[in-house]
Amino acid sequence: MKICVVGAGAIGGWMGVLLARLPGVQLSVLARGETLKALHEHGLRMSDAQGDHTVQVIASDKAADLGAQDLIVLAVKAPALEQVVPQIAPMMTPTTQVLTAMNGVPWWFLQGFGGAWANRSLSSVDPQGRLAKAIPAHQIIGCVVHSSCAMRSPGHVQHHFGNGLIVGEPSGVNSAATQRVYQWLQEAGFQATLSPCIQQDTWYKLWGNMTMNPVSAITGATSDLVLADPLVLDFVSSVMLEAKAIGNLLGLTIDQQPQDRHVLTRRLGAFKTSMLQDVEAGRAVELDALVGAVQELGQMTGVATPFTNALLGLSRLHARVKGLYPLAEA
Repeated sequence: MKICVVGAGAIGGWMGVLLARLPGVQLSVLARGETLKALHEHGLRMSDAQGDHTVQVIASDKAADLGAQDLIVLAVKAPALEQVVPQIAPMMTPTTQVLTAMNGVPWWFLQGFGGAWANRSLSSVDPQGRLAKAIPAHQIIGCVVHSSCAMRSPGHVQHHFGNGLIVGEPSGVNSAATQRVYQWLQEAGFQATLSPCIQQDTWYKLWGNMTMNPVSAITGATSDLVLADPLVLDFVSSVMLEAKAIGNLLGLTIDQQPQDRHVLTRRLGAFKTSMLQDVEAGRAVELDALVGAVQELGQMTGVATPFTNALLGLSRLHARVKGLYPLAEA
């Protein structure tokens, strides 16, 4: 089996180490810069509660060097997709599957799903339609990640907790090929679940991420401080209710109230969200996938989103001032 990880960051690196230990797997990594150098010198490394783990990989900054793949794990952040996805063409065949391990609403969200809005494109996450053209929908496996990882250094991941992956095709068909990938994930040691509606799982995770991430990025506050401020918490809940109404129309019902989700978030303790970490590191932020797509789906379904609009506007302006989000066109 030939598997390639594209985006050997925290999540991609963690997944790569586990997949590389499967019998008969040849793991490749498409990387560049310091990460590529580290992979050549030290291999792909992961540290967890059991110790340190190293796997040797084939690494290159050119997809043509890596050749055709059975499975591509696409683990880059949303702002990098338009640049990265065209580069994977030399690794694609008509049977290659692409596992998208990313946060937020993906470009394929309405492919084969969504009732009256099925197969509509989302300009917030695929403005030119290039992603949809580059990867056919029937070759995509959506993936919702429930794990906490961080980078210790280029090519070296620290796994904190969580081992869950929820996977499924956008259409919900879950072909024999997708079921085979699901079995690989289980055999590799992931707590994998095969979903009949990956959009439902994506939407539920987004329901918390779309508020905590940008609010923490704007304020610099850890999650416990966001939850402790009653005015901020009321604003967060209002955004979540708008998303819940959009989900209901799409057939993505959430049988909880925002307060129920807050209880779960409190159990995680004080933590820095991934977007706050990106801001502190000077990396581009995933606003379009986490908030912009929800606003667009609100417009599409006719749901008013004044609180989501405010969150998007404030977080976008904050990111632009810091040079972490494209400037508005004149």
